[in-house]
Amino acid sequence: MPSPGRPLTAPFAAVFGLLVAAEDLYLGWLLWAGQPAGWGRHLAVSAVLALLAVAGAALVWLGRGRGWLVLTAAAALPLLLLLGVAALFGALGDDSAVGWALLLLVGPVGCLTLAVRRPIREWTRPGRATPRTPPSAGPRRDGRAR
Repeated sequence: MPSPGRPLTAPFAAVFGLLVAAEDLYLGWLLWAGQPAGWGRHLAVSAVLALLAVAGAALVWLGRGRGWLVLTAAAALPLLLLLGVAALFGALGDDSAVGWALLLLVGPVGCLTLAVRRPIREWTRPGRATPRTPPSAGPRRDGRAR
């Protein structure tokens, strides 16, 4: 039976989730920097992905139900996008950009590697909460005996 405390990998998964959020914002900033004034659609999508990653990291850190699913989804989308970017730049022959895209894969791959492991899944399963202690036999708040 697993220990009732937070698994050792949970803080690392949360940190990798925050790294994914930072990478999402960085990629959104890169897309936005070349466009005219205004937020733009790219920055909004990037911000939503970053918020999803932060929410997943918080859920895993706190051990809330199905937090690993949120963190997995938050890491899988940037992983697919970065692989597409690396493939695109590889087809165009820009080796430097391929290297940077592959370097940015560290966040999503690390997050996925940790988020889908059994200790994290058990830590964030819906019915994991510790059983409530029975109320004491003492007087109620209103002063009446039980």
